[in-house]
Amino acid sequence: MKSKIIPIAGDASFRTFYRIYKNKKSKIIILAKKEKYKNLIVYAAINQYLRKNNILTPKLYFQNYKKGIFVIEDFGNLSFYKILLKKKNKLIIYKKLVDLLIKIQKIKIKSTIRNIIKGKYKIEQYSKKHLQSESDLFFSWYLPIFFSKKKTAKIKKKVNKILLKLYKKLNFPNSYFVHRDYHSQNLLKFGSKIGVIDTQDALIGNPAYDLASLIDDVRIKTSSKLKKQVFDYYLKNFKGNKEKFLDDFNTLSVQRNMKIIGIFSRLFKRDNKKNYTHLIPHAWKLLEMRLKTRKLKNLKKILDIYFSKNLRKRTVNN
Repeated sequence: MKSKIIPIAGDASFRTFYRIYKNKKSKIIILAKKEKYKNLIVYAAINQYLRKNNILTPKLYFQNYKKGIFVIEDFGNLSFYKILLKKKNKLIIYKKLVDLLIKIQKIKIKSTIRNIIKGKYKIEQYSKKHLQSESDLFFSWYLPIFFSKKKTAKIKKKVNKILLKLYKKLNFPNSYFVHRDYHSQNLLKFGSKIGVIDTQDALIGNPAYDLASLIDDVRIKTSSKLKKQVFDYYLKNFKGNKEKFLDDFNTLSVQRNMKIIGIFSRLFKRDNKKNYTHLIPHAWKLLEMRLKTRKLKNLKKILDIYFSKNLRKRTVNN
């Protein structure tokens, strides 16, 4: 029987995906255009590490690293994003995704794991430098669309001063596996199990980060009530100081959504990808919601000075 190859809608990375059908079975072909090491070797290494710890990630069937080709297990296309869009009682679904996150966070961390090319891959720690470089995307790509070079530099200096203080005050040590993109589109229903994809950016970091990625996901709109219910469900199993965890959650949600605004702006300006720009106003909504907390009042104040309500409602291509 001849093979049949069908393109799959890609993500925001430098990868393209195809589904290959043969003998009624399917596999996924990944082609890496750039950043081959991160998008292929690191991806395979993290997947293998998670599988060894009973987390379902795609098996690697074939690789030609030099040509940027990997063939992996196909988990299908039923993401929990699609399920959540149709489900009335979303809390039931979110509880399952939180349960999986808790299971991932119980993994005993190894900083060095095996990879198929060089033998070893070191999982980095989520340092203050990482946090700053990510939130800097907001200043590097989003601000220049609306402000002059001089004003961009001025805003960056003022906002970064506050952000760095917040990053230094994070309460929990880097001792947890952090997926870094733990949201409903990267979690797939595979039979009765949940498959985890897009793992190549994983680091060792703060436990609040992946929870913020899930609850404050820019791709899906949920009520404040549901967000609190999901957060409280996670806290039932959390052993540390819950008030300090909430502080970390708010700070990291703000950091992540600033990063996302920057990434979506970069995709538009540099890569001519316009299909993410419509999400920027919602990212601002998520920022506004978390900035209401007392410990983030100084950051809220400075952002309110420079970013009007009308500006926040705009996408970068209008």
